[in-house]
Amino acid sequence: MTTMPQSQSAVYALSSRYIEELAALDPGMATALGIAGHDHEMTDFSPAGHLARASVTRKTLSDLNATDSSADADRLAAGVLRESLELGVIEIDASEQLRSIRVIAGDIDEARAIFDLMPTATAHDWSVIAERMTHVPEAFAGMRESWKLGMQRGIVAQSRQVSAVAEQLSAWSGNGTPAFFEQFAESASSVSGAPLEALRKAAKLCSAAMATTATFLREEYAPHADPRDGVGPERHAISRRRFMGMDVDAKDAYAWGWGEVARLDKEMARVAQQIKPGASLAEVRHLLDTDPARAINGEAGLRDWLQEIMDEAMSFLITNNHFEIPQKIRRVEAMISPPGGAAAMYYTPPSEDLVRPGRTWYPTNGRTSFPLWSEPTTAYHEGVPGHHLQVAIATINSEKLSRFQRNTFVSGHGEGWALYAERLMDEFDFFANPEYRLGYLYAQAFRAARVVIDIGIHCGFAIPKDWSWHAGEQWTPDLALEFLAARSSSDDAFNRSEINRYLGWPGQAISYKLGERVWLDLRDDARKKHGANFDLRKWHAFALDLGNLGLDLLQKELSRF
Repeated sequence: MTTMPQSQSAVYALSSRYIEELAALDPGMATALGIAGHDHEMTDFSPAGHLARASVTRKTLSDLNATDSSADADRLAAGVLRESLELGVIEIDASEQLRSIRVIAGDIDEARAIFDLMPTATAHDWSVIAERMTHVPEAFAGMRESWKLGMQRGIVAQSRQVSAVAEQLSAWSGNGTPAFFEQFAESASSVSGAPLEALRKAAKLCSAAMATTATFLREEYAPHADPRDGVGPERHAISRRRFMGMDVDAKDAYAWGWGEVARLDKEMARVAQQIKPGASLAEVRHLLDTDPARAINGEAGLRDWLQEIMDEAMSFLITNNHFEIPQKIRRVEAMISPPGGAAAMYYTPPSEDLVRPGRTWYPTNGRTSFPLWSEPTTAYHEGVPGHHLQVAIATINSEKLSRFQRNTFVSGHGEGWALYAERLMDEFDFFANPEYRLGYLYAQAFRAARVVIDIGIHCGFAIPKDWSWHAGEQWTPDLALEFLAARSSSDDAFNRSEINRYLGWPGQAISYKLGERVWLDLRDDARKKHGANFDLRKWHAFALDLGNLGLDLLQKELSRF
């Protein structure tokens, strides 16, 4: 792929302008990307705030369509930007911003989680945090204003999400658990000169704002919420395009998902016999979950162990020349995430200037003992060679990628790569321990189960008549939980959290396994094309140099390899 200096490219300049304009209107995004000057502000979630960001999106799309993008580098940069902008306009026109009430990746999650990414080393850092915290009540008031407008227009979130988000807010506000902002403020007490009184005062106001919002959701919004669990095939089709960057036939994906579930069920049963011959899969799981010798105690111990796993993987990939990894991104930090959020491990990317490193966040969910058998595969998914390698390489690739390309994320590409990364570590024999390999297989089966659950519930598809479990029945959340729990290495609380996540974030859960399918198909295509001359390291480097993009664009670009 030929490159063009950004100073000579109108497309690259437009991409950078779009990021800067959005950062000014979305301070949370600015902090996430490491763009200075907005850390003291909060994003405006009111209708006026949404309208301002929508105007930037529409204007940028109009300008892009009028810009010459015939150069090779511009062609790809323009394609990535255009795909996101066009989908953004579709979602804006559907007023999705007026019902962004979900347990993960919704407005309340964004407003709270951004504080996890802020620096806290100095008194000045805490002064900035204190100022931002004073704007949190206004941010939550803006959310309520947008949700009220959605209620007036009949554009509402699902009841299950409303209830779950109200519970999240109650937990964060200190109802039965330590209040997030108040606990956060007290952590400044070890920093000399930190404005403790200002922080404590602001934290109280933050807690009150979240409690008020929880009450609003329960008492005012809930009676108007959508009682259905699924969003319907039309909204799901838009979501599939958003999260996959390609058109996905729902019926085909649903049938393929069932085939994957059946394949992985057999493989899990086989590996379980290597761990405890004669035992059932459930009995083996119980052993791995309850044996103290197979667990680690304490958050600090868990964090250190996860760090060791990721450091070991990084060293292996570099030493064996599987990837070319620049020195400045060879560190990914293992972190314990704050309580009250979603139950799944997640990754946050490095800042643009790399001052803040990439981080993996592990929610302990109140536990103090952690079975180890299922954790290595997740560390490879979130860390290396998964999200960190993919995202951090894009972050530093300023000579080849536009600023938007370096900072965008299409889930089918990103989560597909991360699941492919787990498979890659299996191919590298990192799961020689059958306990760890069973954890890997459970992760695969878990993602396959999510394909059929997500599509089945949101598109209204029945369980296949030739399946031995509830044949021909329609999906319900309880059936989804039962089906998922049988293929999950996690506990009941986690699995319930996951069902809430799928129901509120349609289309996202399918992107992992279907995205991995695309990555594997493209690798097979390249192997057939090059035969004995196929070089996996070069193929990985070519693919990662493209940055994050929709899977349609990925297929077109990798055909050039």
